[in-house]
Amino acid sequence: MSPAELKKITLQPEQNKPQPEQNAPQPQVLKEPLVKQFPAKKKGEFMKTAVIVFVIMLAGVATGYLLSSGKTNLSGLKSADDISQQGLKVGDIFGNPDEETFRDKAEGVLVKGGTDGEGSHHLLRPGGESQNVFLTSSIIDLDPFADHRVEVWGETFTAQKAGWLMDVGRVEVLELNAQKPFEEEQ
Repeated sequence: MSPAELKKITLQPEQNKPQPEQNAPQPQVLKEPLVKQFPAKKKGEFMKTAVIVFVIMLAGVATGYLLSSGKTNLSGLKSADDISQQGLKVGDIFGNPDEETFRDKAEGVLVKGGTDGEGSHHLLRPGGESQNVFLTSSIIDLDPFADHRVEVWGETFTAQKAGWLMDVGRVEVLELNAQKPFEEEQ
């Protein structure tokens, strides 16, 4: 094509392309950046948070220590420390106050010794050796109750040799230095 022919060509807008409307919304320019900056932390906030966490942990440890050491008796029942300080008295109750946990109970004269490795103590009850209840306890030291008539609350366990094996959770002193209902064979 010659330059003269080029001048004769005029450009016409395409018919398929839409023309911009006069009332179309104009794109807005953001006044704030898309990524927001977090405010700078104050220097004392971290230290304040650390001190609060430390105090809470210290309070938890102290509470656990007091409860496990037996110095705090929330139940009103006597503890093993009371036995050594005041001695035993008729009517004293020792151990866990929860009667629903320890539903089984038995009464008799408490004697040291188990049978064939089952139990650390046993109760002598009227009716002979077949009526003995063999005892163990993960909560109470049963030694101070030896030779006294007591009522025990506990949970019965399956035994291999003993007729009745109980884990004792609570003891009530009924009679001090009680007479045994029968003499055991050695």
